[in-house]
Amino acid sequence: MDEKKIEAKRRFAGEKKPSMKRRDDINDYRGRRMYMVTLEVEGRRPLLGTVVGQAAAPEGSAEAPRLVPTLLGKAVAAEWQGIPRYYPQVEAVMLQLMPDHLHGILFVHEALPVHFSQVIIGFKTGCNRILRSLSVATEPQLTQKVPPQAVSPQAAAASQQPSQKFVPLFAKGYNDLLLKNYDEFQRWKRYLRDNPRRLLQKRAAPDLLRPFFGLAVGSWTYNGIGNRQLLSAPHRLAVRVSRKLTPEQLEQEVARYLQAARSGTVLVSPAISPGEKRVMRAAFDQGLPTIVVLRNGFTPLSKPHGEQFDACAQGRLLMLSAWEHTNERTTLTAHDCQQMNLMALELCSEKKYR
Repeated sequence: MDEKKIEAKRRFAGEKKPSMKRRDDINDYRGRRMYMVTLEVEGRRPLLGTVVGQAAAPEGSAEAPRLVPTLLGKAVAAEWQGIPRYYPQVEAVMLQLMPDHLHGILFVHEALPVHFSQVIIGFKTGCNRILRSLSVATEPQLTQKVPPQAVSPQAAAASQQPSQKFVPLFAKGYNDLLLKNYDEFQRWKRYLRDNPRRLLQKRAAPDLLRPFFGLAVGSWTYNGIGNRQLLSAPHRLAVRVSRKLTPEQLEQEVARYLQAARSGTVLVSPAISPGEKRVMRAAFDQGLPTIVVLRNGFTPLSKPHGEQFDACAQGRLLMLSAWEHTNERTTLTAHDCQQMNLMALELCSEKKYR
C-alpha cells in the first residue's frame, strides 16, 4: 500500500487510541531486527499448560516454578520452532509458554520479503490448524462400526446439532518490543524465564499486583499498582532534593532520608531531579517502602516489570498516576513537575483515601 493510501486511512481513523498492540511508526518491520512478541489466547483460556512449583524455590530445584504444557501447548511450541521453515530469514530464539499467553523472541537476521506481521499471522494460522485437528481428535466420533441401536438418544440428538463456531487460538493482533541493545536482550531472557514464578506470586498476592482505578486521595484521583496500605502509614515524607547541592551535601540528604525510611517512614516522590532519583533508588535497593508518582498511567492489563514486580509483591512499593495510560512518548513539562510534586506533598498529608 502506497503512502498516499495510508495517509488517507489515517485521516478517517479518528483519534489514535492507546494500545500495546500498535506497531512502531518508525520501524519498517522488514529489516534485520530482534523482537519480543506476546500473544494472548482468545478469551484468556488456559489452554497451553499449567504452572506448577513454589514461587520461592530456587531455579533448578525440583520445586522451581515451571510450566507443564498441554498437548496443544507442546504442538504450539513445535510450531514456533518451525517458523524458520517458512521464513528462513527468521531465527526462533526463545519461547515461554504460559497457560493463557506466550512470550517469544524472534531474530530477523536477513531482510524479510514481507512485513514481520505476516510471520506472526502464519504462526497463528498454523496454531489454528493444530487446534482444529486436536479438537477433532478429542471429540467422540460416531462410526459405521457402532450399531445405531447402541447410540444413546442424547448422543444422536447432539450429532444433529450444528457444530459450534470455531474460536481461533490466539486473540487478534499481537504485542511486539524492538530490541535496542544487548543488555536489554539479557533482560528479555530473564523476563521470559521468570514468568512462571511471577504468575505464582500474582496468585499469592493478587491485590498487590493488579491495577486499580478511581483511588481518590485529596484533590486527585489515581490509578496504580502496588500496596495501597502504604498510604495509611503513620509517617510519610515527600522527598525533595535541590539540584544545587554539592556532592557532599547530596550524600548527607540521602543518608537523612534513608534513616527516616529505616525508622518506618514511607518515602514519597515523583523522583524528578537527579538527587530525588538518587534517594528513591537507594531506598528501593535497600528494600525500604516507597510511593512513586508517575506521569503515565496504567491499563487493566498493566503489570509491574522486573524488580518492581518483586517490590510490589512484597508490599513495599506503590506506583500512582493521576493520568491515563498512553503509549506515546511524553516529555515532562514544568507544569507536570509542579503538579507531581504537589501530589507527593498531598499524599503525605492526607489521612484518608477512598
